[in-house]
Amino acid sequence: MSAPVAPAPEDITPGERAAITACVMIATLMQALDSTIANVALPYMQGSLSATSDQINWVLTSYIVAAAIMTPTTGWLERRFGRRRVFIICIIGFVAASMLCGTATSLTEMVLFRLVQGIFGAPLVPIAQSTLLDTYPVSTRGQAMAVFGLGVMLGPIIGPTLGGWLTEYYDWRWVFYVNVPIGVAALVLALGFLPKRGTDPLARIDLFGFATLGLAIAALQLFLDRGEQLDWFSSLEIQVELALFLLGLYLFVVHTVTSRRATFVDRRLFADRTFVVSQLLVFIVGAVLLATLALLSPYLENLLDYPVLTAGLVLAPRGIGTMIAMVVVGRLIARVDARVLLGFGFGLTAYALYEMSLYTLDVSEGTIIRTGIIQGFGIGFVFVPLSTVAFATLPSDLRTQGTGFYSLMRNIGSSVGISMMTFLLTRNGQILHASLGEHVSPYARGVQWLGDTLDLTTEQGRAAVNALVGQQAEVIAYADCFRLMMAASLVALPLLLLLKVPDAGSVHKPAMAMD
Repeated sequence: MSAPVAPAPEDITPGERAAITACVMIATLMQALDSTIANVALPYMQGSLSATSDQINWVLTSYIVAAAIMTPTTGWLERRFGRRRVFIICIIGFVAASMLCGTATSLTEMVLFRLVQGIFGAPLVPIAQSTLLDTYPVSTRGQAMAVFGLGVMLGPIIGPTLGGWLTEYYDWRWVFYVNVPIGVAALVLALGFLPKRGTDPLARIDLFGFATLGLAIAALQLFLDRGEQLDWFSSLEIQVELALFLLGLYLFVVHTVTSRRATFVDRRLFADRTFVVSQLLVFIVGAVLLATLALLSPYLENLLDYPVLTAGLVLAPRGIGTMIAMVVVGRLIARVDARVLLGFGFGLTAYALYEMSLYTLDVSEGTIIRTGIIQGFGIGFVFVPLSTVAFATLPSDLRTQGTGFYSLMRNIGSSVGISMMTFLLTRNGQILHASLGEHVSPYARGVQWLGDTLDLTTEQGRAAVNALVGQQAEVIAYADCFRLMMAASLVALPLLLLLKVPDAGSVHKPAMAMD
């Protein structure tokens, strides 16, 4: 009996295409939500699981590390077991792990279940993206990436808001239970509509390549995630993790370049200039998007004294900007050069970050919402054309492996961005506090204007002035971080010239035979 052959996009009916799109989008949203939804629930988990503040962070770290290691295996898993089978198993495993996370009674159980959740969740996004690329004709592929982008981008944006609401009105366990109905809906659609594809039972995995890349990714994620907690290079653990990352990366690169056998990551991926440049660009997108969210939440809650729910509601409208942009750019991409759309998106993102760098303690909610919508609009104009162009010149047999690598680079960019911004915010805040404090004395005219309530001759007055100086130092430190991310967005603009945007007729057609 011959292996099933994947249908060509032209042979898929509009109803089937809509069902497949809904299936992969729901699964993508479910996985993307879990990247941020648990963050706001950590303090509540800490009390329930009797964990220290350092220990509870492993709830996030374990998921991130497991997902990062498993993401590059997606291409091999699909070749060996079939896209439909892997997707269905991953949905079932992810939902089951989510239920177990909700029932966890100890930190050990929670970390273990989060590891399992990360393992099963890793292939969902790459498979979803490659499925959409193979389901839509070349002429409407931009619209498909717009739909895909809604799940990938909106998940991290609405995650903190939804997590805060569930934790406030129900229980922290519901941040995991919410995956059950979402996962069941995705599973039903996958069983009914996801097409079967051919498999290669003899497909082998390059164990040495997988082991060295996995070592590099795991060490890098631990280095980035735990560096701030352990004061970076003053910790032996951080030094060891950096050494392991460099060793793993060196061995992986040398093995991939010199091996005469098939390697874990196909070398043909790196021969495609457009794909390689796209990895650099999506790295910047990941760093800027999630790092901005990571900075804005504490800015609103700590400096402006916003309640958690209010902060979430103020940040949520940026998702509206993203949705509008993706709908618009999905229609424009067939008519406008993708590099023009990307340039507009990165430019708009840089402008929004410039406005954020002007925030003060008196910034209004309306200004925050408006700036967030502008940034969301800019990110939407970047993500859709970038997701389309990145795979336009790749052969269809490399598409799933390419989407896996693409997702990996976006996630690593997010980790690097958040770690760098957190480190710079803390360090610059301390430096600026000391610098501003040098100008505070009872004889300074500005201090004299503060009045009797901030009298430096009293202990209460000195404490109040110190708090005021600390606030101003933090505001400046935040502004510096926003300017740095603005510069990163502008650095992306020259890279656009290296992208090759093919004509529709020259793009590789999706495979019509078995993989």
